[in-house]
Amino acid sequence: MKSAPFDYHRPSTVDEALALKDELGGDARILAGGQSLMPLMHFRLATPAHLIDVNQLDDLDYVRRSNGYLAIGARTRLQFVLTSAEAASAAPLLVEAIGWVGHVQIRHRGTVVGSVAHADPSAEIPTVVLALGGSMVARSTTGEREIMADDFFKGPFSTALADDEILTEVRVPVWPDGTGSAWLEFSRIYHGFPVVGVGAVVRLHDGVVDRAAIGMCGMAYNAITAPVDALLGREPTPEVIAEAAEAAVAGLDPPGDIHGSGPYRVRVGRACTLRALTAAVAAAGGK
Repeated sequence: MKSAPFDYHRPSTVDEALALKDELGGDARILAGGQSLMPLMHFRLATPAHLIDVNQLDDLDYVRRSNGYLAIGARTRLQFVLTSAEAASAAPLLVEAIGWVGHVQIRHRGTVVGSVAHADPSAEIPTVVLALGGSMVARSTTGEREIMADDFFKGPFSTALADDEILTEVRVPVWPDGTGSAWLEFSRIYHGFPVVGVGAVVRLHDGVVDRAAIGMCGMAYNAITAPVDALLGREPTPEVIAEAAEAAVAGLDPPGDIHGSGPYRVRVGRACTLRALTAAVAAAGGK
């Protein structure tokens, strides 16, 4: 199928893009990479009346570290972040997860911010931003606001972004020294959408876990975080890690689909969490 008719807009400045979004509201969608939006439009699952193309807005193309977080602009390609030394130093979990996103052709067009705005419940990037305690910057003609990831993702393909706002930046906090992280996912085909994906972050102090986070995709109707109480204040032995992996999936009832039933996803989620935590502990310097 082909997309339904739409009007195409190509603003030359960020302010012009914001003015268009303010005028057109929910009838307009932002086009950056288009790797998620265009397939939806071709199948007519999304039928926006207007597209606002931000590909020429150089002001939105950056990766920079400041004030304790890594900031990524709305036009920044996944492949650029994947190869960025700044990103690898500040947010290694994000970089590792990006390496699992599609193929290199997809990463050269798709954007980090676009993936977050799309809010696919099976996507890697929203899961990592949520796990790391990240936030999003939304701008409109009246100003900007920062939305924490906990408040941003509302459900499958649903976010807290208002109709007159454009998501211009994703911010990921830089975790302290002694932190290790790992991303692990299981998919039916190589670099396909994960049936289940898990991101784990562990910070060790004197051999004991003093901070940790677990993010999961494919385990609910949106990206989620799992409890880490079983880890905190304890030496991360194999037994403790196994206990934490069990606690991470306790009470979850994932939706089933053609890729796997709910109980199957629980089993896969437990195994992925166990392996991701083990790798994160090792990366943090644990035994």
